[in-house]
Amino acid sequence: MIEQVPQILVLLGLVASAILTYYFRDLLAATLAAGLFSFLISLEFYILQAPDVAISQAAIGAGLTTAIFIIAIRATGRFEGESS
Repeated sequence: MIEQVPQILVLLGLVASAILTYYFRDLLAATLAAGLFSFLISLEFYILQAPDVAISQAAIGAGLTTAIFIIAIRATGRFEGESS
């Protein structure tokens, strides 16, 4: 049972970050919540003993994709429905 505590905490964090990503109106906050989701997914892969997938997910999903979204938000409007 004690071995499952970290996995349960990661899964609860995944659900919470997915809900935050959906409900944020600020696109930068939603992007950061999605980045947190990607990081937690990579942590879950590591817990499931797939370190190669975890490293790929952390580098591409949490790192590169989040950076690209932040650059795109800087070029457009930060809040949903805002025009620059």
